[in-house]
Amino acid sequence: MARPLAVALTFAALLSARFPLAALEAGPPVFRLPEDPRSLERTTSYAEMEAVLKELDGKGPIRVSVEGATVKGRSLFLVHAYRGRGGTSERWKVLLYAQQHGDELSGKDALLFLLRDVARKPELLPEEVDLWVFPMMNPDGAEAGTRRNGAGADLNRDHIGLEQPETQALHRVARRIRPDVAVDCHEFAREPEEYRARGWRKWSDITLDGLNNPLFSPELIGTARRWVDMVAEAEEKAGHPFLRYWVGGLPPHEEQRHSAPDIDGGLNAIGMYGGLSFIAEAAAPEGKAPPGDLGNRVDAYLTLFRTLLAGDGHRDEERRAIERARQRPLPSFLPTNYLWVNPSARVTRFPVVETATGKVVKVPTANLMTDLVVKRTVPVPLGYAVEPRAAGEFRQLLDRHGIPFEALSTPRRLAAEACTLVRVEEEFDEVHSRYGGRQVVRCADGKRSELPAGSLWVSLEGEAALRAVLVLEPASLYGLYQLPRFRALAAKDGLLPVQRVVP
Repeated sequence: MARPLAVALTFAALLSARFPLAALEAGPPVFRLPEDPRSLERTTSYAEMEAVLKELDGKGPIRVSVEGATVKGRSLFLVHAYRGRGGTSERWKVLLYAQQHGDELSGKDALLFLLRDVARKPELLPEEVDLWVFPMMNPDGAEAGTRRNGAGADLNRDHIGLEQPETQALHRVARRIRPDVAVDCHEFAREPEEYRARGWRKWSDITLDGLNNPLFSPELIGTARRWVDMVAEAEEKAGHPFLRYWVGGLPPHEEQRHSAPDIDGGLNAIGMYGGLSFIAEAAAPEGKAPPGDLGNRVDAYLTLFRTLLAGDGHRDEERRAIERARQRPLPSFLPTNYLWVNPSARVTRFPVVETATGKVVKVPTANLMTDLVVKRTVPVPLGYAVEPRAAGEFRQLLDRHGIPFEALSTPRRLAAEACTLVRVEEEFDEVHSRYGGRQVVRCADGKRSELPAGSLWVSLEGEAALRAVLVLEPASLYGLYQLPRFRALAAKDGLLPVQRVVP
């Protein structure tokens, strides 16, 4: 197979440009998906996916382009489908992306079936839906059968630093189309070691959760939860056991919780652009899958996709809610530390399956954390000032997030709080069930000083203000300085290069 596009173009040019699929050299022979997705017995490889997309390009409303390249030069394919006639403002923009983790397969396969079906029967795509699809976000990891990308990075922890070309491409598209709905597709282990030791396996075929960062519009968070309930009903009708997304240990003694509220993952990071954002995970076996298992996961994903594309019949109302969320001013205080709790010790009957009998057992547990609470806040600043010594790194970061800034040509006097990185805690927090990378920062009282020429000034105005505080706020428990690249920008005494500008 001829190597796509990278043969003729430099890697740097590929990262910053979009190319129609016709620009690629001739590819492999056509690979065709089986007619019934439930009969799929093995996942589609990168080469086979490329062949499917070549065959679909130009059929019905399907158009395929290349949005960028991976660390190892593989193309990142972006599919667009829209059959309506309305202007951009009238479209309901949906962004579906899969296989950020290279060894999590079924979301990618389901998206290929979805696109094939739309190419054959365009009426399956509602007229107002403007559909954008990244079938495979991590081709390097997919080809190697690994979770991480070709640089050894976990892409779903790169959404704040945007250091990898794959996540940069995703955010370029999100900034360009501003999706009303986005879904990040993953898989979870149906029978992890601790479950097997108890003779159990996890009950659900598929899970879903919506955006949940406490800085987001409560109205939009509530709408996302209603959509989770809508999908639950559809999956039940299709014969797929469904739970709202959760992670954690064994019930009843170990903690379980819903999706992390931080923005270093795709769920809340894409939610920063103002629409409804979701994470989905299908249940995958460990080792060799039993016959029909992959097809069952694909069918569960197809049920989810079709339900979300159809919507709940309140699109105009939801469009207005999204617009209100995008215009919503920042609150007086920024939540910087938040976690899942069960404040009333509510007992949940948590379903598991006995492996030996296939019987569903509902385990009473009060350790499913059901409510997100804020543990610490800081007052909202007027903006952020970046010292000249770090301006180069932060210019790049701000551009990748679409956050406007001013480069000072002359000094400016202002009052600012200097912040010091005390430590980064890499170990798992057993008490609060928090993963590693927690940054402990101490900020001093504000004092007037002169910001030198060459500094960057980020004002908290306009629609990018929400992204600016979520990306730049130095007091956040999970912020930039969990990343070695940005941690290295701290001075020897821990002084951080970003100051909080205050009245």
